Amino acid sequence: MEKDFLKQLFQQEFSKMVAVISKLYGLAHIEIAEDVVSETFLQAAETWETKEMPQNPTAWLYTVAKQKTLYHFRRNKIFDEKIVPQIKQDADKEITEPDFSQQEIKDSQLQMLFAICNPAIAGEAQIGLALRILCGFGIDEIAEAFLSNKETINKRLFRAKEKLRTEKIKMEFPPEEQVSQRLDNVLHIIYLLFNEGYYSQTDNAILRRDLCIEALRLGLMLTDYNLTNLPKTNALIALMCFHASRFEARQDSENDYILYESQNHDLWDTDMIKRGIRYLNLSVQGDEVTSYHIEAQIAYHHCLTDDVPNKWQDILQLYNQLLQINYSPAVALNRTYALYRADGREAAIKEAEKLKLENNHFYHILLGELYSGADNKKARHNLETALKLSKNDAEKKGIEEKIKRL
Repeated sequence: MEKDFLKQLFQQEFSKMVAVISKLYGLAHIEIAEDVVSETFLQAAETWETKEMPQNPTAWLYTVAKQKTLYHFRRNKIFDEKIVPQIKQDADKEITEPDFSQQEIKDSQLQMLFAICNPAIAGEAQIGLALRILCGFGIDEIAEAFLSNKETINKRLFRAKEKLRTEKIKMEFPPEEQVSQRLDNVLHIIYLLFNEGYYSQTDNAILRRDLCIEALRLGLMLTDYNLTNLPKTNALIALMCFHASRFEARQDSENDYILYESQNHDLWDTDMIKRGIRYLNLSVQGDEVTSYHIEAQIAYHHCLTDDVPNKWQDILQLYNQLLQINYSPAVALNRTYALYRADGREAAIKEAEKLKLENNHFYHILLGELYSGADNKKARHNLETALKLSKNDAEKKGIEEKIKRL
């Protein structure tokens, strides 16, 4: 049995199984659900190593998980003493085993997403829970994503799960009148998750596709329900599709980062771009204009070649709009690069110097780019500063290459 296959199966099924078990027995027992599912995969690894793998590995996992779940809860008398009184509505209703049907899995995962994104839980902890419970990531992987260690992540997840218990958060959809507001928090977590993957802060990778793919999967899951299939949801999906379309062009064979202007357009995924356009068209059907709408349009323009008339002027105007509704140093920095491509070096340097983002390595990389060829002394100074501030090995390599070219 290949370990890669089991790992892939773990990431695909872990979150589904935990969500279904947690929905049936309550979020207060989410750690038991995790343990049961982990034990199921451990048994799979041991059994499949010595015996022939079953024809349907997923069905095998579901069957064993059901057995382990019932055994655990009944053995510890948790089922009869704590679970049944909470979820049994009448004497005729019999609580049986977990239901791993596709519809139940989808419902459970979506309700888990809303539960994790409850405002009672700190934002960083929400991302950690999403990675663990909804994406099936291990503690080591989460620690790497946060540039942290296992002990810190375990403590953070423990506190978040305690919040689920003490706040008595349930796995259920919010009341219809609250869905749109609560959806904002859900979309924000998905957005942050995708961004962490798209420009990873881990030491050994610029791009973590697994995070991006999971974020896109969660976003698409929201489109299966009328109450969450809103224009802003489609706008975020469009944004992720456009960025995902350039995965192959952003890294070379040695996983080194390739700047946008140096990317091979032939490596852009045209099918993913078309998919993004479809969701972008769906996103304009409402009256609300969110930052996701504007960012999606910017990402769409980045999927156009430079011979398209007014491409960078259009991008610049979109950044001007984005700054008005969602100002951030990162947006201001990206807007300055668009100004450089639209109006030239001098205009961009003038705006860049006003930002004074001295502790931001992206800022110094941009200044290094702007001054290259015009004032190489300043260009070198800024690139060397960026090198000191950067925490990513792959990124540092790219900065060193820029310095050598000077």
